[in-house]
Amino acid sequence: MVLKKHISYQWRLFIPLITTIWALIIGMALWQANKERDYRKDKLYAQLSMINDRIIEAYKTETNPQPFFNFVSTSFQRMPEYDLIRISVYKDKSLIYNIGEIVSLTDDEISHDAGLTNAPDEDDLAIDRAPGHETDYFFYKATSSDDGRLEVLTVVPVNDMLHKASLPDPKIWIVVVIIAVMLTILSYYTTRYLGTNVRILRNFAINAANDSNYKPDISKIPHDELGEITRQIARLHNNLTQALENTRREHDVALHAMNEKARLKRQLTNNINHELKTPVGVIKGYLDTIVDNPDMDPEARDRFITKAQEHVNRLVSLMNDVSSLTRLDEASSIINTEEIDFHDVVYSVVSDCTESGVLGNLSFVYDIPLNCRINGNFNLLTGMLNNLVKNARLHSKGTECGIKLVGEDDKFYTFVFYDNGIGVGEEHIPHLFDRFYRVDSGRSRKAGGTGLGLPIVQNTVVAHGGTIEISNRPEGGLQFTFTLPKADNQPND
Repeated sequence: MVLKKHISYQWRLFIPLITTIWALIIGMALWQANKERDYRKDKLYAQLSMINDRIIEAYKTETNPQPFFNFVSTSFQRMPEYDLIRISVYKDKSLIYNIGEIVSLTDDEISHDAGLTNAPDEDDLAIDRAPGHETDYFFYKATSSDDGRLEVLTVVPVNDMLHKASLPDPKIWIVVVIIAVMLTILSYYTTRYLGTNVRILRNFAINAANDSNYKPDISKIPHDELGEITRQIARLHNNLTQALENTRREHDVALHAMNEKARLKRQLTNNINHELKTPVGVIKGYLDTIVDNPDMDPEARDRFITKAQEHVNRLVSLMNDVSSLTRLDEASSIINTEEIDFHDVVYSVVSDCTESGVLGNLSFVYDIPLNCRINGNFNLLTGMLNNLVKNARLHSKGTECGIKLVGEDDKFYTFVFYDNGIGVGEEHIPHLFDRFYRVDSGRSRKAGGTGLGLPIVQNTVVAHGGTIEISNRPEGGLQFTFTLPKADNQPND
């Protein structure tokens, strides 16, 4: 039974394949013969047209055409294809020149200019046909002068030489037959080889479908392309259970990630509540004191109001930072970006910080080339740089901060924002992007920080498709190394 199936697979492949090969070979041979015939015919018409055009040209220039007729008689008629060529020239319907028997065509044939015509009656032409010219058909070419007075009719018999010349050389047929036989043998062994692989693959598919625990003996599979395909399918089958297990694990991981995200949101909410309690309590205490003491001296009242205002400003900063962070978390993939010059962004931040006095005792230097074009959101990048500047002013205890371009590749620019302050302990570096994380909680609150500035910086860079890292500088202070994407039409240097 297996042998019958094996033979069936082989012949199902072999018979259509060899039929197609032989059909292609025969078709190509017939096509080539027909193409050669058409080529010979076109060449013949071109020769007849050339003869007629020369005679018409002689008529136009009033040149004696007799030398050309002599040339045709002595040269053309020596060629096998043109040995029975006949030319008749009519002027005003009267014969004035003639080579060979007189040519007479119907008006319909003359109107068609060229083609194939039946030979006139033999009694009219009295043709003495030579061997190989036994035919009743002639190729003809009819040409008239521009004034219509001169007509040139030229005919050549359809001879056997034309047909023979269009057929391939017998030696070529021998070569074609040899190639066809070789292809037949090759096809037989190829289909036999394919049939074996198909049988193995079919048996594997049936067994695997009926038995999920079926494990094929891979060592018996042929070491070839189809065998490799069968091996791969076998490996896929053997790994199916593991793949399903991996899917379950991935589901558990995704579920854990969702739970973790929910936990972070709860933690953020708790942190916000905690951060709100202190300034709200302080504001309430100051306001209650003012309300309970209407006779409080103006100086103390103003001091209490100023303190309450400071904490109100802290609450406003906290709300703004929370809003920015939430917007980046929920819509980081759909922020609106455009092609902007990062030099303009930095220049704008430097100008605003200088005029507003945000820098305090810090000086802000920058080294960003003009036309440093990136895909970005101007407002988000401005906010990011302002947060870095505020962080340096509040915590670095340095005298200078700055930003510079340090590298680039095909897609990204790399920048460094730095300060020359005291830096932080290495144990704090991994946590500086954590929300509400403070190296020194008491001092940070006193300085006015919300604990969300650096998380906003990180989320802004990530939302633009870049990366950011923090490290201590060897010469003192912190540095933030981050990347931003180049503009789509960024010119190559």
